Amino acid sequence: MDSIIQIELLHLAAGYGLILLILLFVRIRRLGREWEIALATFRMTIQLVAVGYILEYVFSHESPWITVGIFVLMEGFAVYTVFGRLKGRIYPALKPIVAVCMVVGTSLSLSVFLFVIVQLSPWFDPRYFIPIAGMIIGNSMNGVSIGIERLSSDMKSRLEQVEGALMLGATPKAASAPLVREAFGAGIMVNINNMMGMGIVFLPGMMTGQILSGVSPVTAIEYQIAIMIGIAASVSITTFLATELGYRKFFNDRDQIVPELYRSGS
Repeated sequence: MDSIIQIELLHLAAGYGLILLILLFVRIRRLGREWEIALATFRMTIQLVAVGYILEYVFSHESPWITVGIFVLMEGFAVYTVFGRLKGRIYPALKPIVAVCMVVGTSLSLSVFLFVIVQLSPWFDPRYFIPIAGMIIGNSMNGVSIGIERLSSDMKSRLEQVEGALMLGATPKAASAPLVREAFGAGIMVNINNMMGMGIVFLPGMMTGQILSGVSPVTAIEYQIAIMIGIAASVSITTFLATELGYRKFFNDRDQIVPELYRSGS
């Protein structure tokens, strides 16, 4: 097997010419997003370089404490990112639910992947633990964000429908059931669409990375199937729990819609 082709820094820098092309298109269309794109490119570069050096150290100093610490940091940052997307008066009540659901869903799926499918030994091997955890947490973060945002949006836009059901004697669970169902579907749909096109429309990142590093395509496929199952399970568990538990925060103890939903900007 051929050795990995090393990318020289000069050649990598030349790749940023494609960013200039993007900026040109944005300028032509007068979107006014040039600074945002430049900042995103700069942040991506700094963050990835920093992560690269950190992982170099972690991989050469294997420790369960370091691995678990990084996992906790990743979970915390993911939860914080979701919180940043939840704006409005009603969202503070949803934050504890989102945090717990993220931890439960991602931890369960990661444990099954590492201990049952891969049977990693030692279990804290950072070369496996950290990249897999990152993929599972990142996808779950997106899924739960979409699900909770959809639930809140529908609760506000379909307020009269929910109120009408309550007036006819429905419980909050029954009145909001269609909204919860649709929010859950929205949260998992991106991941389902990725699975539908995987292998034919595009080669996923993990599989591509392993093939480039010299791993057999068959082995790379086995790992990719396993991680996609783990991601799908994590996204589903996290989004299901968040929407199933979250809808209650839109009602008070007397099964009435909370006043915050009636206020503008909620």
